[in-house]
Amino acid sequence: MGTSEVFRRFQDLQRYVGWTSADADRVVQLLPLVEATFVTLIEDFYEEIDRHPDARKVVTGGAEQVERLKGTLIVWLKELFAGRYDQEYVRRRSAVGRRHVEIGLEQIYTNVALSRLRKGLLRTVAENWRGTAVALAASIESLNALLDLDLAIIEDAYQMEYERRRRQSDRLATIGQVAGGIAHELRNPLNVIKTSVYYLLNAKQATAEKRAEHLARIERQVSVADGVITALNDFARLPVPALTRMAIKACLLEVLETNALPANIVVSIDVPESIPELLGDPGQLKIVFGNLVRNARDAMPDGGKLELSASRNDQEVEIKVCDTGVGIKPEDLDRVMEPLYSTKARGIGLGLAITRAIVDKHQGRLRVSSQPSVGTQFVVTLPAAVGQANCEE
Repeated sequence: MGTSEVFRRFQDLQRYVGWTSADADRVVQLLPLVEATFVTLIEDFYEEIDRHPDARKVVTGGAEQVERLKGTLIVWLKELFAGRYDQEYVRRRSAVGRRHVEIGLEQIYTNVALSRLRKGLLRTVAENWRGTAVALAASIESLNALLDLDLAIIEDAYQMEYERRRRQSDRLATIGQVAGGIAHELRNPLNVIKTSVYYLLNAKQATAEKRAEHLARIERQVSVADGVITALNDFARLPVPALTRMAIKACLLEVLETNALPANIVVSIDVPESIPELLGDPGQLKIVFGNLVRNARDAMPDGGKLELSASRNDQEVEIKVCDTGVGIKPEDLDRVMEPLYSTKARGIGLGLAITRAIVDKHQGRLRVSSQPSVGTQFVVTLPAAVGQANCEE
């Protein structure tokens, strides 16, 4: 957020608390009453910090740094009573919040520190006031409003900077995970390709059958590597779905046709004629159910039963994909849809993440339940097209 935008935000907060030029005038008139106590207030401020290790630990520069900080706080207090609450004033307040993130000072200590300063300032004003009680109450109200505005800007800047750094840290961590996952998934096919190329280059009496075998190995491993890259690209560039009315049964049948299952897996499909059409992107939903069917297949290496069914639930359609496979361990169940998390010996861990992302973009829900050695059930809930016009019209 730029300086001008932060200032507009500050002005909006001023309007929210009813801040006026009269408030500014009242605060300015308090300066002669409190200025002489600034040093005392600041000494008390840092003495209290010394009594709290979590706050004191961020002051790593010793006495020299403390003196600099005291000088900075003197300037901050003088600006507070100067009456110039302009863009530059707000910029410096925001810098305080960002600096606290940088040095690792938790925002809670800023809140209580300002509370301590506030208490000292208000006590000093009350002790030195020579006007009416009504005027005193108005001045204290104005000073409190200004301190609240200061704290709001500092805290807002703190939260924005903290979130920015957190996102940056998360991105770096994700990049590391992606790099590790891709390296793992690509290294295996590349090693196979390397050994086959070495054989083809160096075998002096290789038969035609052997050459064909190694060329086929190379082709298969290139397909494996391409699949990894395609999955990553699909996840990174998943487009907004092109919604249209579509029949779920036709979608499931096509998925079964394009994802061959071994003979030892018995498939059943139960989609009553009464099931309404969905409002979805046919291409993307084929990816969803294709991923779920392939996961079910992989979970049943020794065969089993795959059940696909659909039912209506008010304005939604629930599609269940159930298998009698190895199941998912309880400790893995909450993470199986995270990007780059895989329970398979080989797998980059993007299939279910892509599946959930597509379902989310369709304003749907995806949930999973499983019991080890018994099987797994995925339930996809999607909006029905009841009463909806074709979105492509």
